[in-house]
Amino acid sequence: MAKPLATDITNLNMKWHVLKLLVPYLFEYKGYTFLAFAALGIGKIATIALPFFLKYIVDALDPSLNALVVVPLMLILAYGVARFMNVLFGEVRDTLFGRVTERMIRRISLQTFQHLHGLDLDFHLNRRTGGLSRDIERGTSGISYLMRFMIFNILPTLLELAVVISIFLSRYGVAFAGVIVAALVVYVCFSVMATERRTQYVREMNQADSATNNRAIDSLLNYETVKYFTNEAHEATLYDRELANWERAKQRNRLSLFALNGGQALIVAASMTAMLWLAARGVMAGGMTLGDFVLINTFMMQLFIPLNFLGFVYREIKGALANIENLFNLLRVNSAITEAPDAVPLTATLPGIRFEQVSFGYSPERTILRDVSFSIAPGEKVAVVGASGSGKSTLVKLLFRFYDCQQGRIRINGQDLRELQVLSLRRAIGIVPQDTVLFNDTLYNNVLFGRPDASEADVWEAIRLAQLETFIHLLPQGMQTMVGERGLKLSGGEKQRVAIARTMLKNPAILVFDEATSALDSHTERGILEALREVSKGHTSLVIAHRLSTVVDADRILVLDHGCLVESGSHQALLAAGGHYAAMWEVQQRAQEEEELLAS
Repeated sequence: MAKPLATDITNLNMKWHVLKLLVPYLFEYKGYTFLAFAALGIGKIATIALPFFLKYIVDALDPSLNALVVVPLMLILAYGVARFMNVLFGEVRDTLFGRVTERMIRRISLQTFQHLHGLDLDFHLNRRTGGLSRDIERGTSGISYLMRFMIFNILPTLLELAVVISIFLSRYGVAFAGVIVAALVVYVCFSVMATERRTQYVREMNQADSATNNRAIDSLLNYETVKYFTNEAHEATLYDRELANWERAKQRNRLSLFALNGGQALIVAASMTAMLWLAARGVMAGGMTLGDFVLINTFMMQLFIPLNFLGFVYREIKGALANIENLFNLLRVNSAITEAPDAVPLTATLPGIRFEQVSFGYSPERTILRDVSFSIAPGEKVAVVGASGSGKSTLVKLLFRFYDCQQGRIRINGQDLRELQVLSLRRAIGIVPQDTVLFNDTLYNNVLFGRPDASEADVWEAIRLAQLETFIHLLPQGMQTMVGERGLKLSGGEKQRVAIARTMLKNPAILVFDEATSALDSHTERGILEALREVSKGHTSLVIAHRLSTVVDADRILVLDHGCLVESGSHQALLAAGGHYAAMWEVQQRAQEEEELLAS
């Protein structure tokens, strides 16, 4: 079914919008761009001069003209100089403009990278990493294709065509110019129509390529899970299914390319034959010399080589525009978390926190928090406990402003989070998350990530407080040990201690511990809890906990149940109240006693 005209117009405008966006990057290096175009002009003049030198050489060698020997020798020398200039200035052009293109790709890649980091958490939870990386890769490659082909192939070729048509019209008449014009019109119309029909196959191939990449990356990232359930064959079947879709799309794309190339070759062959037939008739009639025949033949070859390439260029530009469009679509995605124009930095060194009637849900159908209100005084340590799914970790996401609450507000030091600069807010908060993911780098660099400008002494102090020192000394490579993809070479407890060291190095005003000791054994947990108590002094602290024994020293404990705050008080006060907290405490104590009994 044909697409509506409005859709075509929208797509056309979008593509021109992409070109418009590239122009500022193109002229960032005006000097290089000007010199590149100058080299292009000189090279094109040399290209147009070459057939004339050949004509005069052939005519000079004609015995009937009785030309001097020195004349063809000079013309041959001039031909060689023109040929060298054509190649030399082509290389100069590519070198100069390559600098502009590479800087453009660097700037846009960096802008995309920064933009993706600026998007909200919801975007990153829903994205597909493999497909996203391919979109960025194809987009940057598309910029290189577009700049190189459009500026230094299409435009010069069209310019040369205009000059040659003018030459043929003035020197040889309407018939010769008409053949070129007719061939050009038929060739361009056929190429555009055929390429438009091929666009759907290119899109299908790209989609299949992205889907295949997504499947492979998802499976490899979950390598251990695949092994646990011995589902290697199942994953291979799913991957092969995606590869089969890619193979079919590739085959359709190749067949359509065959039809396009065949049609273009037919048009070129027919027009070349017609032009040479006209030239041969002119020579036989005596109205043209052999040099004119050579000139016409040379011009036709010079024109149709890039004209034949023009079909490939057009296809590449169509693909490049589609890929660049996807890249700029990423840049057009807006974050749900926006910063007010008059936002102010958070400057308090010991801030207080207040949740005021906060309600939040990740979707309208699923409410997580319901009218939650509590406060944490400056320097106070407050713990939040409750069953899984009660909304404990959601409080942390709201505090970091990964999401905005739908009702109510959160204040830090009396200021609404939405009135603060996001960067200063997040710099003031340090977190030890429940699920620690490390970079595929050294232990030292993973700890240093907490404060990249920290000294080595500060890093070692953070390591000591996190009780990582003994573990690191036992490693053959010590701090230079690589932790592997997502930190998979370390145990859960080791990864969590790295996360604790990283947060201690950051030394923020607000400390958040989201199940910070959940992956630690009892012995290590006791040591780290003592370190956390020491580090928490002089900080405002929020502790999310499942094991109640880890938060008995909190100034206050908040109990969440199905998104509602149902109890608040100290450990002893809550036990005495005999409510939700007391019931949870009793269940956990009984489970601990049973574990100790089994262990003994």
